[in-house]
Amino acid sequence: MLSQVYQKLAPFLQEYLYDRGWTELRPVQVEACRVIFETNAHLLIASGTASGKTEAAFLPILSILDREPSSTVGVLYISPIKALINDQFERLSELLKQSHTEVWAWHGDISQSRKRRFLKQPQGILQITPESLESLLINKTEELPRLFGDLRFIVIDELHVFMGSQRGGQILCQLSRLAPLIQKPARRIGLSATLGDYTLAKQWLEAGTNLPALRYVDEDSLAPETADTKRPVRLAIAHFPKTEAEDFTAPYYQYLFESSKNQKCLIFTNNRNETETITANLRQIAKTQNFPDIYHVHHGSISSLLREDAETAMREPGAAVIAATLTLELGIDIGQLERVIQINAPLSVASFLQRLGRTGRRGTPADMRFICREPELTGDESLPESIPWDLLQSIAVIQLYVEERWIEPVSLPSYPFSLLFHQTLSILATKGELSESKLMGEILSFPILTKITPKMFKELLQYWLNNDQLEKTERGRYILGVKGEKIVRHFSFYAVFADTVEYTVRGEVGAIGTIPIMPMLGQQFALAGRTWEVLDIDEQRRSLFVKPVEGIANPAWYGRGGSRGEVHKKVLQKMRQVLCSEVQYPYLLESAKERLTKARQTAKLAGLERENLVEIDERTYCIFPWLGTKGCNTLERLIQLFVREVVDIQRLQIVSPYYFWVRLGNKTSIDDFQQQMIYFCEQDLTNEELVAAKEAPRLQKYDAFIPHYLLRKAFAADNLDLEEVKQFCRDWSAR
Repeated sequence: MLSQVYQKLAPFLQEYLYDRGWTELRPVQVEACRVIFETNAHLLIASGTASGKTEAAFLPILSILDREPSSTVGVLYISPIKALINDQFERLSELLKQSHTEVWAWHGDISQSRKRRFLKQPQGILQITPESLESLLINKTEELPRLFGDLRFIVIDELHVFMGSQRGGQILCQLSRLAPLIQKPARRIGLSATLGDYTLAKQWLEAGTNLPALRYVDEDSLAPETADTKRPVRLAIAHFPKTEAEDFTAPYYQYLFESSKNQKCLIFTNNRNETETITANLRQIAKTQNFPDIYHVHHGSISSLLREDAETAMREPGAAVIAATLTLELGIDIGQLERVIQINAPLSVASFLQRLGRTGRRGTPADMRFICREPELTGDESLPESIPWDLLQSIAVIQLYVEERWIEPVSLPSYPFSLLFHQTLSILATKGELSESKLMGEILSFPILTKITPKMFKELLQYWLNNDQLEKTERGRYILGVKGEKIVRHFSFYAVFADTVEYTVRGEVGAIGTIPIMPMLGQQFALAGRTWEVLDIDEQRRSLFVKPVEGIANPAWYGRGGSRGEVHKKVLQKMRQVLCSEVQYPYLLESAKERLTKARQTAKLAGLERENLVEIDERTYCIFPWLGTKGCNTLERLIQLFVREVVDIQRLQIVSPYYFWVRLGNKTSIDDFQQQMIYFCEQDLTNEELVAAKEAPRLQKYDAFIPHYLLRKAFAADNLDLEEVKQFCRDWSAR
């Protein structure tokens, strides 16, 4: 098979492989070649980070284009971030040196002269984000057939990032809009290292087409080392208490320094605040020890130039340490990374795998170390406050994948009304005017909008007419209204995610990054791992000028910690199992092992292996539902909207997704409370009945243009799960 595949590759690719000493192709590359060469199907490639997915897709694609050149863009490569486009641009340019095919990057940082060159002769590979593709659809409408008429392949990188999100829905709408302009259906190639539901991913790739999607899953490259895999992985979890007045001399920062020095290391945190604090303290330690400054920060509010400097430092020889958020979770090539350190629990099993996959390249073991933190115990904590939630969650995400190969499944939005509004305006901006039947026919044919009924859409059209987002011509056709044109003309329209207003920070070297709140003159704050003092403020341009100063200041996001996101119920159930069992985990360092042992003793005394409700004080109880974020939020609503109407609840507080505080009035017993919970769970309630009549949950960018009753419908469908709560109550009743 290898010989047959090699012979089908274009001569310049054969030469490329020979010059680099490739003696064989990886299994994922052989199988991708077979599918792309021998079938007309779409292809889903699920394989670990740095396992050769890019080459798996492009070796056969480029060979086909070499034999049968496309008269327009032949390959549309869609990426979630510009940095990944820039990275892949370099890799593809290297592949294409000896060919006649050219690769073009298109995003906000690409020069206009380069874009004009592409528009003059559009061929080869176009790398683009969904936002830039939206801009092309609107602003180059007449040229779209000349740009994409002979499109052969659509490669969607980091597929898991798009699925279930508004941007993923935007891509499906965009591909549906392009389809009539393409001579022959383009084949879709999806690439991902972290998919929890391969069937759903195949369906997503197939959406709106008549072609089937085949899949190739390389289990060994995805999995940490177990008895049946060969991939070596080093895991370790340490635990440190957190004190109020903590500086760089704290054992936590010293351990972090020792664990990351003299190597290429990525430190992942779950919010920007933590990245800044860590970098500032590591720099301070390095300074006191006459150690070189090898520290960088990488998150969405750092200037692109500084982020690129950090990425370059990782690729070049020598040690480098970057504290990052999810901006470095994706597959940007940052060279031979030696270790990943995760501060507290990752947001999901998928995030754990993505971050683990950043190390262990080129035959070296993957190395990931967790550092879990919690406030220092004084002995006065309540039961829930004495449980190390981040430690339990870290163990749970590891074990779920090691034991079961489980990753969180993606949930597709049921009623993406914000996306519907966006695409309605985009299509009218493109086509000028449309009759109601044609507008509805086009919009409701998009695969991501299938649950939106014609009745809903007609009501929305009338709503937008009444609010001047749309207008009708004398012939009864829809066009953009005054307010609709203003929305479309704004540069932020191309993105379906909400844009935040931030303030640009500038120093002598230029832009440093952005912050969410304008500080005062003379105030000091941390950004890019350094401390700055405000010299001047230009409120009109939303910018401020700073100078570097010594010391460690609060980050610009002080008090604005990152959200835990949505934690799946299976993670919580595994956390309970970890807490209530006696299983020992070999990757726990002594500090973590001792903390888990102490937590298990506490849980055993409280009976948490069999009880979900524990009395904390007189008339004060704690509920441990082990339901996950969606189920926890649903349970809270059931109590607030129904149970509270018939029992005396003086206090209800949720620490989602872990536990509830409930304080009952003197006339209500805990038995009354439980019985009412069970009673309402047995009623024929729906998710929508758990959303108050006056609520208007605006979660997406254009929800302000959606009637409140539809927002409630969408929120109930995607954010609540009454069946989870009913099962919880049934289990409660059985005890």
